[in-house]
Amino acid sequence: MNKRVFVLLIILMSIALIGIISVQIYWIKSSVDIREKQFENDVKFVLAKVSENIQEREINDYYRDFKSVIDSATRSDGELIKKDFYFSKIDTVTNEIFSFRQSILENSFKTDIPLFENDSLIFKDILSEEVQEISSFDDFFQNDLSDVTPTERIYNVARRNRLEALNFENNFKKIAAQKPIYDRIGTNEISLNLENELRDRGVDINFNFGVFGDGLATKVKSSKFKNIEGKSYSVPLFIEDDGNSNYELRVTFPSKNEYIFASITNILILAAVFILVIMLAFGSAIYQLIKQKQISEIKTDFINNMTHEFKTPIATINLALDAIKNPKIIGDKDKVLRYTEMIRQENKRMHGQVENVLRISRLEKKQLDISQGVDDLHDIIEDAITHVQLIIDDKGGYINLHLEALQSEIMVNKFHFTSVITNILDNAIKYTNEPPKIDIYTENAGNYIIAHIKDQGIGMNKNVQKHVFDKFYREQKVNIHDVKGHGLGLSYVKKIVEHHHGNVYVESEKGKGSTFTIKLPLI
Repeated sequence: MNKRVFVLLIILMSIALIGIISVQIYWIKSSVDIREKQFENDVKFVLAKVSENIQEREINDYYRDFKSVIDSATRSDGELIKKDFYFSKIDTVTNEIFSFRQSILENSFKTDIPLFENDSLIFKDILSEEVQEISSFDDFFQNDLSDVTPTERIYNVARRNRLEALNFENNFKKIAAQKPIYDRIGTNEISLNLENELRDRGVDINFNFGVFGDGLATKVKSSKFKNIEGKSYSVPLFIEDDGNSNYELRVTFPSKNEYIFASITNILILAAVFILVIMLAFGSAIYQLIKQKQISEIKTDFINNMTHEFKTPIATINLALDAIKNPKIIGDKDKVLRYTEMIRQENKRMHGQVENVLRISRLEKKQLDISQGVDDLHDIIEDAITHVQLIIDDKGGYINLHLEALQSEIMVNKFHFTSVITNILDNAIKYTNEPPKIDIYTENAGNYIIAHIKDQGIGMNKNVQKHVFDKFYREQKVNIHDVKGHGLGLSYVKKIVEHHHGNVYVESEKGKGSTFTIKLPLI
């Protein structure tokens, strides 16, 4: 994939992810705002209902206490007031005339109610006389109306109780306003009213409250009430006729935020899960893209390196064959044998390279036979050294053994584990600018044997150490072919060690060498 296209794809996916998460967050915020608004409306409705209940209760209490006094009030010398109302309607369908007449008689009463000293109240006794008549249309228009008798006549005389109640309330409010607030209402009444009304609205939340008069706190409040500006809800208490009130009920909800979020917990969890899934999917997609890009680059390097590795022996074989066909050489037995040996060695070299690739492939597919038996790790190490000893000697280096483990028998496949040690030693020989200097240590740790293979080569930085056991991975240098190989050796080492239930890791510092450590269980 083109680098520019890859970067553009990452940017577009990032923008899409940010957009989706932003929409989710906006949706969550909108849900919280809506729930908070709903809560505010519920609370306002509840407080208005509580204020109405308290005022109605106070009026009913005093009306009950002084009803007998009001009913026994003596008539004043006030003037009788009479007001008439008349209504008439003709129904042509039934051929009838409907007549309605109402007379309201209003009389004033005066009484002394022992609320306060020298207080007296004026009440109005209001009576209503109603007459309903239904007459025949033909009879109504006859010449002699005096003899007309209505088909139906209904009389209703009654006291106008609602008007009396309003009259009483208006007078009572003026007197009740002079009483202290703690004599008019108690904390239990407010608490019960709030609980009942909140429950009816489906709001289950703890609250605190306090009553304020002229902006100052009164003694009527709950034990934990604290007036916090901007965080309380209020409603006027004991509203007078002019709509004003000297008292105010303030209510706070300490766990308001928790209640609001709890009411949308399922939505929040669902949104959080979706956001997490989106982020994980995006991260996984980016990781796979980057990994595939790295694998693509590594495979390209591998193919290039493999091609280079094959071109050299193929060219050597071709040259040897051309030389053998030369009439001057074909008769020289020694030269023919030398060129033949050269062809055999180059062919063996190509065969080994192909075998390494196939071995890794079969190992990944679990098609490689790795039968195990009891063997001594010290013997395996010494056997592996014999494969590289000539190269070490040729380069003027050394391998020192420090085999201090008292127990060294393990369940192992000798052939593959010899290849493991050989691969590590081969890397120590390749990646050094000086004659190879290698030390091998063994020790026991509990039920394990640990082998340390330490060299004094060029070493590795931290980033290389993270990927050194990855398949096809090779440290990038100016010329990748400076050191022969395919990047499969250490990947093979790791898989074989893990197949033997062991662990392998590396410690290294650039310019100071590397130490490969293998940890295996003892028998």
